[in-house]
Amino acid sequence: MSGSQSSPQGPMLHADLDSFYASVEQRDDPRLRGRPIAVGGGIIMAASYEARAYGVSSPMGERIARELCPDLLVVPMRPKAYQEASKAVFAIFHDLTPNVEGISVDEAFLDVGGLLRLTGTPEQVGALLRRRVREEVGLPISVGVARTKYLAKIASAVSKPDGLLVVPHDGEEQFLYPLPIERLWGVGKKTSEKLHARGIRTIGQLAEVEYRALSDTVGKASGRHLFALTHLQDPRPVERGKRRRSIGSQRAFGPGRRSDAELDQILVGIVDRVMGRVRDGGRPGATVTVRVRFGDYERVTRSRTLPRPTMATETVLRVSRELLLGLRPMIADRGITLLGLTIGGLDASGATQLMLPLDPHQSGVLDTALDEVREKFGSGSVRRGVLVGEPEGFEVPMLPDERPRDGERRRP
Repeated sequence: MSGSQSSPQGPMLHADLDSFYASVEQRDDPRLRGRPIAVGGGIIMAASYEARAYGVSSPMGERIARELCPDLLVVPMRPKAYQEASKAVFAIFHDLTPNVEGISVDEAFLDVGGLLRLTGTPEQVGALLRRRVREEVGLPISVGVARTKYLAKIASAVSKPDGLLVVPHDGEEQFLYPLPIERLWGVGKKTSEKLHARGIRTIGQLAEVEYRALSDTVGKASGRHLFALTHLQDPRPVERGKRRRSIGSQRAFGPGRRSDAELDQILVGIVDRVMGRVRDGGRPGATVTVRVRFGDYERVTRSRTLPRPTMATETVLRVSRELLLGLRPMIADRGITLLGLTIGGLDASGATQLMLPLDPHQSGVLDTALDEVREKFGSGSVRRGVLVGEPEGFEVPMLPDERPRDGERRRP
């Protein structure tokens, strides 16, 4: 049985909590309200809108942020508080409609096409959603309403902070075409530079470019994607119960040099966390991706696909170390401010193939034992010796993976 279901396409809402981490901190501490604050330490993970007015953003080094905003207040991350707030907000989403597709802990798509008689128009649903999140959870949220996913997402971004914007069917071009090309999904720094070199700065200008010329400029895949979006083509429905395609974790830290031993220690902790989640979801993964952000905040990834999916910590740790080893010359030259790991190609069947020779002391036996201890006594009850006494650093909260439905296996 499939782990996700698509709802018939109707009016879309994109709901996005405003400056999520910072808003939770301001909600919980009245002394922070109305003041420029940032969440993190060493590296800014989130900034309030008061801080953004000074140019503070994420990711940014704390030293630079303080230079931009001398009155900046920096508070440490509280992942549990963010997870609890996210859970409360998603409970409101699901109370309004069963057709919810979570994107991250602070945003989701909702299909509200069937709520006209029950709740009201999509605009009324959006207003109700914003009011309930404010009253019941104490957080500001911006909502975009449109016919398609990407228009709704752009509308919520344009409406920020704490706004509601409806894009009518007969006003889509008037809304979209004056906006800068950077508003489109898939237009990052490199694509933007290529399009700017051709004098293309607005979505309207991009819509005038022929498909072949666009593909020659940005590549066939990106050209096809951008051509469809600029011509208002996005048939994707809201997928409720959609399971994650990958599971990952990352650790951010302040600028400065890190020894090979320190990086390996951080990597071990990340791999332990990720593989515990992989086994908890019962879906082995085949693609290991190591992600690094350098001291200049540029990012790079290195990936390797295994011969078969795995849930074994030691297997993934070995491959991750090899990938990180290849990046060490660049890290030595440019520094590092973030290290992350993702396991992709998750197999919904949960089945793993045994490898020969069969070892009676397989790491899977140890993995299972450690998982059971942590489930009973807490995630910090058992740690690798190399991690004892070491801080875990900043871990970005994530949406929980959807639990398997009836007929699916949770664990092998």
